Parts: sequence; structure tokens; C-alpha cells
Amino acid sequence: MRYNIMPAIDSYFITTPIYYVNDVPHLGHAYTTIVCDSLARFMRLDGKEVMFLTGTDEHGQKVEKSARSAGETPSDFTDRVSQRFRDLTAKLGISNDDFIRTTEQRHIKACQAIWTALVKSGDIYLGSYAGWYSVRDEAFFAEGELINGEFGERVAPSGASIEWVEEPSYFFRLSRWQQPLLDFYEKHPHFILPETRRNEVVSFVKGGLQDLSVSRTSFRWGVPVPCDNNHIMYVWLDALTNYLTATGYPEPLSVSFQRFWPATVHVVGKDILRFHAVYWPAFLMSAGITPPERVFAHGWWTVEGQKMSKSLHNVVEPFDLVDKFGLDQVRYFLLREVPFGSDGNFSETALIHRINSDLANDLGNLAQRVFSMIHRNCEAALPAPSTYIDSDNALLGHAHKLLPQIRDSMEQQASHEALEKLWALVRAANAYVDHQAPWSLKKTNPARMNTVLYVLAESLRHIAILIQPFMPTAAGKLLDQLAVPLEARAFDSLGKNNSLTAGRIMPKPEGIFPRFVEGNVSGDSQTL
Repeated sequence: MRYNIMPAIDSYFITTPIYYVNDVPHLGHAYTTIVCDSLARFMRLDGKEVMFLTGTDEHGQKVEKSARSAGETPSDFTDRVSQRFRDLTAKLGISNDDFIRTTEQRHIKACQAIWTALVKSGDIYLGSYAGWYSVRDEAFFAEGELINGEFGERVAPSGASIEWVEEPSYFFRLSRWQQPLLDFYEKHPHFILPETRRNEVVSFVKGGLQDLSVSRTSFRWGVPVPCDNNHIMYVWLDALTNYLTATGYPEPLSVSFQRFWPATVHVVGKDILRFHAVYWPAFLMSAGITPPERVFAHGWWTVEGQKMSKSLHNVVEPFDLVDKFGLDQVRYFLLREVPFGSDGNFSETALIHRINSDLANDLGNLAQRVFSMIHRNCEAALPAPSTYIDSDNALLGHAHKLLPQIRDSMEQQASHEALEKLWALVRAANAYVDHQAPWSLKKTNPARMNTVLYVLAESLRHIAILIQPFMPTAAGKLLDQLAVPLEARAFDSLGKNNSLTAGRIMPKPEGIFPRFVEGNVSGDSQTL
């Protein structure tokens, strides 16, 4: 059976990596999930049919050892830790359509189906493995890939300890796919992003590919190899298949498979790029399945310039972070602070600066000023504009041009860039209100005041609709204060013929983004 099916044009399938359950979630997990959520929300508002997948990777030797250390069975251990990741998605307001666990029967069925397809293609053979293996990375390494550790010992490139493994193993003929992979990269130059990561992968593949051990016999916590229960499938072949499982694979007539495969983008950390950009497309091509359209590898977060580490007691706990600073505030910081794809440094000082500068001062104060002036000077009714002048047309023109510009950024997974473009409009609106000074027009030129306030309200409508993917709760509050109905909040309402209706009664203004003061969140700092 061949599965080379292209998805519907209006479909968008985005995935996080499935998170390994050897420990509880941290800032890195939250970051990846929030970025994917913003992309999924954007595409839904832009009219696409979206499938957004996340979940947990629950098999492998590392999980088996972690469960033993915790005094639990692997099943009980994975149930407990997987639930913590489910709790995180709720805490972060994530809009995923599915949450997959690799211990589910639907996934075991999909894994065994792709294994069978690889056997039929002639790419699986039985041999024996002798070499270096990192339990922490769940990865095999050639001698030339090892580096010297802190005390001169040989370790994996990640710094993880390694052990010599000798056991019978099934192998995947990865070497056979070296040239097809290079041809695929050349034909699809945007398959791997950012560009620097693409260059790394291409260089690695050009250096020569060795056949890959894809089964283990030294532990039992995994998916049994079809027709040979002495072997457990290699955890990465198991884990990667989750993306297919969620579409209904191996059923070729599954509606979800027909609609959403190949995936639009797999978002992963840079440390697992090789598995997604080399092994995964090779497995898929061997099985007769179209590879995903893109793999985007993002960077890592340090904390105050240091790598997050339990030993340094600097692991950022996302649940506590949201409780302290607020959900939309955390989402905005993570999406805005660092160009997606680059490494970033987390500090509470930087987070507080973003909250107080970008959110409270820039957007929050703009909204509070405009809504308060309408409520006080226009009897809470949106005023009717009269003749537009150049400055009015310039601000409205900026607002009307923004969606295509932000769409370009989001199609490249550049959430930080999209927010920078949005804030250019926020700054322009603040400059406009300062220059027009509508508070002084009440007595001298009330018609002009009405026009200025209408232009500002319309600009805020564009801003509020466009920030929904990034800060959905705050956006909803802004749209509520503009009295925009729920059915008029998708991106197709941003056309020039869908402006706010004058005379609409607006509710009493409420602050959206209070300033953050250590030990207290103050709502009194937004000024008129």
C-alpha cells in the first residue's frame, strides 16, 4: 500500500514533539507547546482546518529505569507523569485537538504496521549490534561522534553517559537512503528550518549514513516487534510514528489521514533534529509514505545565562511561572523575547520588563485611554467618524495591511516577528493619539474628536483580532470592550468593508494588562 497523498489545500497539521516522561515538564516544554498553539490558533482564525497534536513518549529503557527508581511499575509511572503534561496543556490554555500516548493501543497498532511496511520494502534485516548507546538520549553513537566529558571520559555529544551494548538487533538500511535524502533536501529546500540547521543535517548525511539498529532485547518496556516478541522496537521508530497514529494510520481511507497527511510542520528542539530530519523521512519513504512538509528546530532556553539544571536549582517550573505572572503575560514573553529557532535566556527581570513596557504601557494604556475617552465623552457609544485626513488614513492603512504581513511571518513559524509587526501598529496608534490629542478636541472640534476616537477604536479592533493566537484571554477582553460579537472575530472580518459600526454601546472600560510589581500585581497604573 502506498500512502503518497497530498492534504487538502486548507488543512494545517502541526505537532509538538511528544514529551519524554522520565521527568516532569519544564519551561522548554511550555515554550514549544505555546509556539505550536499560537500557530494552530492563527491558522484556524485564518480559515484553515487545523489538526494540532501533542502528547507523551512513554517507552524505552530510560523510562523503565526512572520507574524503577521511583518504586513504581512503568505503567503506573507513565500514567502519573503523562497526566502532568496533560495538566500543563490546560494550565497554558493550549488548544490541541489530540493528546497521544505511545502506550495506547492505536499507537502500538500503527508502530507494528510501519514496521511491517519497512520489512516489505526490504529495509529491515536481522543482525547484531555492538557499540555505544546513551540511555538518556535513547540514541546510538559511532566512536567518532563521542566527545570528552568533564573528567576525560568518553560521552555522547549531549554530554550524556554512554554504555557499550552488544545484543541481537534488527537493522534498518539507512545507508540505502543517503542519496534519496539528499535529493529530497535539494528538492524541498525549506523542509528543514532554520537554514543553519538545514546545513547541519545536509552535512551530516553527506558524511555517510550507517544502517540503524531499530530493536533492543535487553529490556521489555516498548512495542514488541511483529513476529518476534524477543525484540522491542527502537524507541525513536516508536515515538516518531505517533504523528501518523493520530491521523488514523494504518487505515488508508481514514478521513484524518486523507485530510492532514503529510504533516505541515513538526516543531522540535534542536537536540532531536536528526531523528526528525534524517531517520523519519527515511522511514516514511521506505514505507511508501510522503514525508512531512517541514521540520522546524528551535533553540534552548538558559536561565540567567546558565543551562537549566536540577543540580543548579534553576529549572523554571511553568505552573509556578503562570501563577506568578499571568498566562497571557508568560505566553507573550516566550513568543516575543527570542527569534524562534535561536537560543534564548530567561530572566524574571526581562519578563517583568516585557509585561510593564510592552503590555501595560504600550497596549494596555492605549486601550484604557481610548475606551475611557469614548465612555466619558461619547456617552459610551462608539462615535461616528467624519472626514478622514492623511494621518487617519495612514493609521487605518497600516492596520489593513497587517494581516498579510503577519501571515507571511507565521507561515515561516516566526511568531516573534509577527508580534514585532503587531507592536509596530501599537506604537503607531500611541503616536497618533498623542499627536491628535483627542482630549483637547472635546470643546474645540468635537467632530474631529469623534473621528480620532473611531480611528483608534478601529485600529484596536485589528490589534485585538490579530493578537488572539498569542494572548487569547487578553484579546477576548479587548474585543468584549469593543463590543465585537464572537462571530466577527476571525481574520476574514478584517476587510475594509467590515469596520466597527458607529453608535455601538461599549461596556465600562476595564484594565487589560496591569503593571507587575514584585509581590503584587497592580491594576492602577494604566493612565488616561
